[in-house]
Amino acid sequence: MAADIAIGTTAVVDDNKSSYNRFLLVVAGLGGLLYGVDVGIIAGALPYLEATSGFNAGQLSFVVAAVLLGSVISTLFAGLLADWMGRKPLMAVSGVLFVLSIPIIALSHNYGPLVLGRLLQGVSAGLIGVVVPLYLAECLSASSRGKGTGIFQWLLTLGIVIAALVGVYFSFRVDQVAQIGDAARLLAFKNTAWRGIFWVSLPPGILFVIGSLMVAESPRWLLRHGKKEAAYAALLRSRTREQSDLEFREMQEVIAAEKGSASTAAKTGESLLRRKYVIPFVLACIILACNQATGINSIIAYNTNILLQSGLSDVAAHWGYVVFTLVNFLVTFGGVVLVDRKGRKFLLALGTAGIIVSLICTAVLFRSTEKLRVDARSPIQSMVTADQNLTLRYDDNVAETLLTATGSTARVGVHQPTSLVVIYAYGDFRAATKAVRSDDKAAKPLEMTRESCVPPNKVVAFFSNPFGNLDAARTAPLRIENALITPVPRSRNGWMVAVTLFVFMAFFAIGPGVCVWLALSELMPTRIRSNGMSIALLINQAVSTTIAAIFLPTVGKYGYSTMFLGFAGCTVIYFITATWFLPETKGKTLEEIEAYFEKGSITPGIKTATTS
Repeated sequence: MAADIAIGTTAVVDDNKSSYNRFLLVVAGLGGLLYGVDVGIIAGALPYLEATSGFNAGQLSFVVAAVLLGSVISTLFAGLLADWMGRKPLMAVSGVLFVLSIPIIALSHNYGPLVLGRLLQGVSAGLIGVVVPLYLAECLSASSRGKGTGIFQWLLTLGIVIAALVGVYFSFRVDQVAQIGDAARLLAFKNTAWRGIFWVSLPPGILFVIGSLMVAESPRWLLRHGKKEAAYAALLRSRTREQSDLEFREMQEVIAAEKGSASTAAKTGESLLRRKYVIPFVLACIILACNQATGINSIIAYNTNILLQSGLSDVAAHWGYVVFTLVNFLVTFGGVVLVDRKGRKFLLALGTAGIIVSLICTAVLFRSTEKLRVDARSPIQSMVTADQNLTLRYDDNVAETLLTATGSTARVGVHQPTSLVVIYAYGDFRAATKAVRSDDKAAKPLEMTRESCVPPNKVVAFFSNPFGNLDAARTAPLRIENALITPVPRSRNGWMVAVTLFVFMAFFAIGPGVCVWLALSELMPTRIRSNGMSIALLINQAVSTTIAAIFLPTVGKYGYSTMFLGFAGCTVIYFITATWFLPETKGKTLEEIEAYFEKGSITPGIKTATTS
């Protein structure tokens, strides 16, 4: 009888721990969902904001970029804040900032509040990107750490999909109102639409705040702040007593060893230059930088444009983007399932190898037509008006005129659809138009204006070109640097490009997409984890910003083939790092991983059991 009671009590305890671990995963998922919404929500709202706000191109660009600026600022201090106030309070603060940003944006009627709200969203995203993976790494058992961080990435991709679907829903509603034929009513509904798109993202933020308040603080943070009983109690919420005892003892040993070595190292001044700190920090920074250097953000952002230039029609290109985002979402789930079975090293090696092959194939497909491109810079420069602006509607007739002026009709052919992209500059600041096809009757004219190129203030100018002379650019003449006409391939070529991009997305999702957050949080030793993660994420964002700044000008001047080959080259570095230098961390506690970088091998330690 007593044995039956004991067995029943153990089952209840195990169920409680499993429920708590699942709750941790839900909270982590909500954090990823908010991150994804932060990234994707502006895409659906921007067309309606542009139509109703009266903001110029420079102001709209800053509204979009404000999230990145806020994220960079908060990432710088996220590690310090996580160490000072704790992981749990910082998660709650990041959620509160997101919740506050929504009404500020949705109720704004001028530029200032709108930018403030977007900055708050960026600050929230930067904090979430550091503190949620950090919290999961320190709270989940070794057997479920990969799954937890993978779910953060999975629901991040879901956030992007949801943002896209919300945008599609409102575009459908706008189209219905447009059919009525009442211009005033249409304008009013567009104003309601962009505000509604932001309001829809409020409930996940509220749920994330509530969830953050209900979880336990990180046991490792508690122990480092002398709260031993609270740290042990936090371990017991997600682990058995045996696991908690072993891991608690191991945590104490690591902290005691660090204190002893720190007192010795303080005399030499080299406490942070030991291999246990330097090697994992460098590895994490390389992985974070290479993750962006695969081109993932730019390929997502310009996916429709890429497919249009590959030969697909407008409708087919938009459907291609839908499939692209669904591949990301669905395959990421596969990565979540496999990460704790196959391991991080295997998935990263597999993913990066697949990315290299798919990018090279995409580059080869684009190269076949881009080698025929023609530069019509001189005839288009002659079209610039006295006010140093140019509006150009590109169609078959204009294409024929430009090709005739350059003497290239035999090379391209006047009866074949072509695309045009113009790279232009005012002083030190450059911009590139979207590529427009000559057979697209509904395409808007290309507009080259000072407002679309020259930053509105010195803050934006610094991020655009730190060495640019803003005052000179405000009076400089319009300079056409390149005006490249490229033959548009057949739709068969477009679908082949689409397939290579779907393959790219699948390999990214199953490897780097899931494992990058794990690499960031698992590799860093406890002593430098929070600040090290902040620095590595800052490098990640710097690479992302650089690629975003050079993508259109590089594609415009050298073509997609060059850009994709560049991404493939960077991914080779990623593959080499993952295959030969990254240790396998599957099933290892954070203390065992730290010991590996100190001693060069991972010794058997805690035998973890699945409690989730």
